[in-house]
Amino acid sequence: MAIENRLLQFLQCTLLLILSVLCAESATAQIEMPSLFGEHMVLQRDKPILVWGTTKPNASVFVSLDQAKTSVQADASGMWKATLPAMQAGGPFKMTVGSAADNPIITWNDILIGEVWLCSGQSNMEWTVARSANPEAEIAAANHPQIRLIKVPRNQSNVPLDDFEGSWQVCSPETAGNFTAVGYYFGRTLQKKLDVPIGLINSSWGGTRVEPWTPPVGFKAVPALNELSNQVNLWDPKSPARKKLIGEHIKKTEAWLEQANQAIEKQEMVEPSPTFPAQLIPPSSHQSPTKLYNAMIHPLVGIPMRGAIWYQGESNHNEGMMYFEKKKALIGGWRQLWGQGEFPFYFVQIAPFQYGNEDSEILAKFWEAQTRVTQEVPNTGMAVISDIGNIKDIHPRNKQDVGARLAFFALKNDYGKDVVAGGPVFDTMQVNGNKMTLTFTNIGEGLKSRDGKALSHFEIAGASSGWQPATATIDGANVILTSEKVAEPMAMRFAWNKLAEPNLVNSAGIPASAFRAGETPSPLSLIPGFGEYKLVYDFDFSKLGMKVEYQTDNHLDFPSFERVAYSLEYVEGSESKYVFTSMDSYSKDAAKIGLPTADSKASFQQPVRAMDIYSNVASLKTGTGLTGSIEFWPNNYAPNNFKKIAGASSQKYDFGDQKAEPVAGYGSMQVHHPAAKQTVFAINHWSVGSEMDLGIGNAPSGHPDWTFSKNFNQRQSPRLRVWVK
Repeated sequence: MAIENRLLQFLQCTLLLILSVLCAESATAQIEMPSLFGEHMVLQRDKPILVWGTTKPNASVFVSLDQAKTSVQADASGMWKATLPAMQAGGPFKMTVGSAADNPIITWNDILIGEVWLCSGQSNMEWTVARSANPEAEIAAANHPQIRLIKVPRNQSNVPLDDFEGSWQVCSPETAGNFTAVGYYFGRTLQKKLDVPIGLINSSWGGTRVEPWTPPVGFKAVPALNELSNQVNLWDPKSPARKKLIGEHIKKTEAWLEQANQAIEKQEMVEPSPTFPAQLIPPSSHQSPTKLYNAMIHPLVGIPMRGAIWYQGESNHNEGMMYFEKKKALIGGWRQLWGQGEFPFYFVQIAPFQYGNEDSEILAKFWEAQTRVTQEVPNTGMAVISDIGNIKDIHPRNKQDVGARLAFFALKNDYGKDVVAGGPVFDTMQVNGNKMTLTFTNIGEGLKSRDGKALSHFEIAGASSGWQPATATIDGANVILTSEKVAEPMAMRFAWNKLAEPNLVNSAGIPASAFRAGETPSPLSLIPGFGEYKLVYDFDFSKLGMKVEYQTDNHLDFPSFERVAYSLEYVEGSESKYVFTSMDSYSKDAAKIGLPTADSKASFQQPVRAMDIYSNVASLKTGTGLTGSIEFWPNNYAPNNFKKIAGASSQKYDFGDQKAEPVAGYGSMQVHHPAAKQTVFAINHWSVGSEMDLGIGNAPSGHPDWTFSKNFNQRQSPRLRVWVK
């Protein structure tokens, strides 16, 4: 019995011990808070302090920070959010969070009140101090306990997340090497000038596009991104549109199950089951819209902060002005969700870089889109770094000046300091004879040359001269442009090349951004008699498809006309190419002289008379009064020389092909000069967009009329216009 009693006592003690541990775990698990909160954190000064987390449903929670205290009750799901009054900069303070005033559960020390900034973007924001310029000396000197950073780890999600794994770090020689370099140098500049604690939240991922960082509400607010917004909506499990499509799929599947069972009973073939709608399948790539917002920004939403800095764009750099629309979505979406009004958003203009054999103007047009953000989105600023980049390295090592230039915007706009933020900004252009005068704002004490040499990378153009390098001289707040080759300048451009490292700066030594002004002369204006033609159609190739959308459609204005003309322009590599060809009218209906579609019922394979050809493509024979031919149809076609045109081939696609079914097929819009065995221009297979065929003159290889060339991505800024006389 004694042994049994001792065994019973042992079991009772063990049970009590297990229960005590479970109770302790239950008690400590009553309050859970995101990793955003913790020891060494920095909270935003002069704004109400928000603290949130989870606990047991309907439980009471109290929060104290220094002398400030408050209590709240969790909702039925256990979510709670507490607000403490705004505090001035200072610390360190202690925060306690618990379920009763006499039983604190969480205690955090060394909490500072200061300025909090979000640092986001791709690799040039993620780039660390240890990998940037002068790392050994910078790390050794990084004894800044008033600067703190928390890093959001790389993660992606199809649904918004509430937390991430991370903790605040105090800046020291032991930790600073892993800090975001741009964020650190930004914060160091602020801390030195303001003498208050600085909190940096680093949420960045190398190589990423802007779309994955953007929330659904951002896409929804920008009409140009309606297609993206609709797709994002279909990925949302809560959206009515998704529920409707899934409901329809379920009904089809249920009907199929019934039919399949019947077929099995009758020993008949079973038809394939309905395919799950592709647009409802969540994306797997972290580059997909909203994926990084869900995992790396949503857990931060609501934390009071002063603003955000952003360094991204390399992965979107070939999109031109569409990037402006996407940046509007990003900034507007973040601002809407944070609910702090139009908080500051300062970003870096990406540096000059080779980008392989890419057209030299693509990056310039991207810089133009970045600049437009500052012109149309309130409370933004752009740090120009064309003087501190590296055209051979997409990750310039000088992050010190990048961070400082971003900080200058904050110091001037948000903290009232007397500093020059940003470089010279183009204001107006005036032409007087052969001189062009440009005025600038934001020049500080004046304009100057960064290296003391003549101003570089200015170009001007006239009606008959094309683009020519310009002599540029500073005259106060103005720059005067002239060129011996341009008698009457019409347009100018500055730093309009991906490798441009111009030397125009203001008194603070910050460079001007790339820009252009005036009306660029068209090569068409030099063509004899061009002024007699009127525009009927203008096509934006980025919007071409089975349903053609005309950016300009004036065909109802021309019930009759004598001649038809076509102009095709694009940039290939660094060379601008064009062709203008006119001919006696082959149709009396202006609705049928545009891109031949099944809807327009346009279909022509015939000679055309009095054809004139003007072009700067050396391989294309030009001339006037020629006999040409056209192959305009929406159909498929074969290489058979169906009409036995002299010199045409039946083995290759050229100027003697045969139309075939279906009507809404591959599609051909080709003008030919049979006597020279040449294609004047060809536009084929436009329904596939980026894989369409597009060319002036004969194709250098394959089929002379560009069929199956799939070369659209090799053309930049393609434009087709249709004219009548």
